[in-house]
Amino acid sequence: IEMAGDSRFPDVDTAGSEKSEETEIVVNVGGVRQVFYGDNLNQYPETRLAELINCLSGGYDSIFSLCDDYDPGKREFYFDRDPDAFKCIIDVYYFGEVHMKKGICPICFKNEMEFWKVDLKFLDDCCKTHLSEKKEELEEIARRVQLILDDLGVDASESRWKRCQKYIWKFLEKPESSYPARVIAVLSFLFILVSSVVMCVGTIPDLQVVDAEGNRMEHPTLDSIETACIGWFTMEYVLRLISSPNKLHFALSFMNIVDVLAILPFYVSLILTHLGAKLMELSNVQQAVQALRIMRIARIFKLARHSSGLQTLTYALKRSFKELGLLLMYLAVGIFVFSALGYTMEQSHPETLFKSIPQSFWWAIITMTTVGYGDIYPKTTLGKLNAAISFLCGVIAIALPIHPIINNFVRYYNKQRVLETAAKHELELMELNSAEGKAASSRGELEGLASEGKKGPFYSSRLKVSHSDTFIHLLSEEKHCRTRLQSCK
Repeated sequence: IEMAGDSRFPDVDTAGSEKSEETEIVVNVGGVRQVFYGDNLNQYPETRLAELINCLSGGYDSIFSLCDDYDPGKREFYFDRDPDAFKCIIDVYYFGEVHMKKGICPICFKNEMEFWKVDLKFLDDCCKTHLSEKKEELEEIARRVQLILDDLGVDASESRWKRCQKYIWKFLEKPESSYPARVIAVLSFLFILVSSVVMCVGTIPDLQVVDAEGNRMEHPTLDSIETACIGWFTMEYVLRLISSPNKLHFALSFMNIVDVLAILPFYVSLILTHLGAKLMELSNVQQAVQALRIMRIARIFKLARHSSGLQTLTYALKRSFKELGLLLMYLAVGIFVFSALGYTMEQSHPETLFKSIPQSFWWAIITMTTVGYGDIYPKTTLGKLNAAISFLCGVIAIALPIHPIINNFVRYYNKQRVLETAAKHELELMELNSAEGKAASSRGELEGLASEGKKGPFYSSRLKVSHSDTFIHLLSEEKHCRTRLQSCK
């Protein structure tokens, strides 16, 4: 029904230009009323509130395309949106910028700004940082969901060899995919522990044997266990390399390089033992073998593949390079200053242990790090005073960056747990929506969605299964509009 000339729309001015500057409108957002004037709103004519001033002449169609309800008597527009976010967004009309209040979900706030047609460039830089962090989290959740759906899906067009590769990759790389995969992960973990224990026990003189030339060597039983462990590591690495989707990325990965370093010394030592004696002296061969065998300590780093705690620690150290750099800088300055002072103060003593400033570096290092071997120590009163000050400065320098490093560790660990829970939650919502459509074939529908996801960078629109605020837009090409008040779960 066209209501452009209806008397219930008071003060409708078809010309609209001069009177729009003096127009007063009332906006009710989630029960919170705000009064606006045309001169303020027209500063940004492309926003939704500015469009409300000129929509009265268009009748109901124009009005209800911008708001949820309208009271012509009060000239009041109703919106079923988040009032807290709205209070922040209207600052653009008064201050020219928008600040996001603490406690508001950044993604929901971004959606509110898009609804009110306020450009994101008005969002202050401090708030854009929170928004970018939230986007990264959603991208990570989407990536995890995609990996899980790819594992569930089976592409009939793939060859048998491709399907076999994918199965082996899941079997060795994803222990959570099945019970046998978890068993293999536990076995791999046990082989790493056994190999490390054998390496340590093999150095005990009482457990070593003497060969025909009088040289001590590892017990044959320990050597057999070591060979069995190396065989397991070799088979595991080869299978993972063959089944990896991207072999170049797999070979250059840090943890896979560690795997190679843990395996390679065994075979090099074997070659040198059998063939090296013909090319070089026996003593040189034995020295080379011993040098290579000590490289077996690299296999302890293989535990990081099976321990999320070690991975979290590695990430925390990477994120803490700045703090660690400050720590090293403090220590370097302190070591240089206190070693030079210690050398100068100890020169008057006839039995001084400080022969030079470079030699004093060692004393400064073990003093500032509170190790204190006692091989070098001051003997004069001033030297002891210098040592006490260096000790206190070392304690302070080490303690300062500890708190940020711990915070990085806790933040990343908690974030990983939240992302894992969110990914599982999204999968549950997908399965629930699929069950609503076809209760008898819910599992088959989920696998079909997974195969459809391979046809493009985004998944099928049928994955838009949740009307909750945790919905991930990255999983759908379509806009997911909500009219209910939004909250961050």
